[in-house]
Amino acid sequence: MTGVTTAVCPGSFDPITLGHLDVVRRARALVDHVVVGVARNAGKTALLPADARVDLARRALDDAGLADVRVAVVPGLLVDYCAEIGATAVVKGLRGGADFDAELPMALMNRHLAGVETVFVVGDAALAHIASSLVKDIARHGGPVDDLVPPGVGDAVRRAFAEAREGDRR
Repeated sequence: MTGVTTAVCPGSFDPITLGHLDVVRRARALVDHVVVGVARNAGKTALLPADARVDLARRALDDAGLADVRVAVVPGLLVDYCAEIGATAVVKGLRGGADFDAELPMALMNRHLAGVETVFVVGDAALAHIASSLVKDIARHGGPVDDLVPPGVGDAVRRAFAEAREGDRR
């Protein structure tokens, strides 16, 4: 990539994991500016509200020595957000073939809609088993997740499940 480049690392980050941090770190090595774009997935109901996901991501990035990475909510289409901030690329991490199969159509559509290229980075094999959905499933059943997520994230996830259970009892 040439010139000053900005890339967006999009995701729901519900919650942010060590795998996400690995992808952001790799993206930061490739481009001048990285924005972690906290998106809303219409197909999923988030456990954590968007502002909590942004806050947890900011703290995790600061703790990981990535304080220069910006975190923001993507309010609509990713390509519109990329145009708004001048991002020329999207960076996505791949853990395996299933991730590629899911990400390829989105990458092609983003390029079709706005000419935004997607760069795939292969995640650390030691973190390939970590997914936000699995973290939530383990935490929902009281299992340990603190070694899968940045500091403080496990507590936030457990709190959210406790609040949801409390709301169900009312």
